Amino acid sequence: MNKLWLLFLCLFTFVKIYSQNPLSSEAKISVLTIGPGASLNDSFGHSAFRIQDHSNQLDLVFNYGVYDFDTPNFYLKFAQGKLNYLLGVNYYDDFLASYMAQNRTIEEQVLNLSPFQKQELFDYLLTNYEPENRAYLYDFFYDNCATRIRDVAKDVLKDELVFNTPESINNNTFRQLIQENLKSNSWGSVGIDIALGAVIDKKAKPEEFMFLPEFIFDYFDVATMKNSKNPLVKETHVLYEKVERQASINILLSPLMIFSLISLVLLYITYLDLKKDKRTIWIDTTIFSITGFIGVLLVLLWFATDHSATANNYNVLWAFPVNLFVVLFISKKTPKKWVKKYLKFLLIMFCLLTLHWSIGVQVFAITLLPIFIALAIRYVYVISYFNKHSK
Repeated sequence: MNKLWLLFLCLFTFVKIYSQNPLSSEAKISVLTIGPGASLNDSFGHSAFRIQDHSNQLDLVFNYGVYDFDTPNFYLKFAQGKLNYLLGVNYYDDFLASYMAQNRTIEEQVLNLSPFQKQELFDYLLTNYEPENRAYLYDFFYDNCATRIRDVAKDVLKDELVFNTPESINNNTFRQLIQENLKSNSWGSVGIDIALGAVIDKKAKPEEFMFLPEFIFDYFDVATMKNSKNPLVKETHVLYEKVERQASINILLSPLMIFSLISLVLLYITYLDLKKDKRTIWIDTTIFSITGFIGVLLVLLWFATDHSATANNYNVLWAFPVNLFVVLFISKKTPKKWVKKYLKFLLIMFCLLTLHWSIGVQVFAITLLPIFIALAIRYVYVISYFNKHSK
């Protein structure tokens, strides 16, 4: 038995013991909000419930962000959007120590609940922790560790809970909300802008902001109880404040620098081709191979997975999957006549990309702009070369 499931077994036994006894009158239930971490996976924070009852020697954290690396075909299921996440339980001290070691801010909001509501919420979590209920199909925007906190509160408190709109809510799209947590000139930012489609460029509805833990905190902070008019949050504590450290930034390895250098090389080769009235075949073969391969991956993410955020991805307008097939023809010294027409088609695709970008159908990574310009210029040159040398 692996260590993760051994831990689950121990905690499950522990929870089972405590589920036999009701919470005491001094029990507290709070929401924990964890700030962003250093890695891309941790950039958006985390949320959890804390159940604290000193009379019963109980201090547990329930969080919906656990997954098992020993799941059969783990990486394939992750890529397909079919990976189940789990409700996990930790001892509070272990949970706190783990995130302090990661230097991540930890805030606690103690909920203003009646003894009956506290017991109901605790029982709800215990039921969710049963083996048959523990797993759920994760969705980054609509069903994650943060939205589960919101949904549990709504399920338990029902119409009594009123989510008022906090001042932090604006008219941002899902993509803008993601990018606010990332550095624009980072590989994580570029990867997300390439992999995720136009579906995340729609405006998020106010309550949909709660897919991010920071907005769970904001919404709970101004939420009220309908009948009593009391605030949902009784008190707020900062359990740990992140220590600011000077982050080292290697500008030479940043996406904008790398893409700019690649674009300059491509433009320089095109310039030399123009001067010598020739066509460097290997560069065209490389362009079509790379863009075609990226395009195939994007189409697979769009149609062959259950990820809701990878649909309608118009990055295929520059990374067109058919390019992978056209490699067989562009690599010849004298390609077939239809290849010239295909290059004109790719230029039309760039025009469509510009239109989609300008009217807000989809936002593309700004750091890719040098690549877009260099590719368009190369296509124009190759078309003119074919016109000049066609028989």
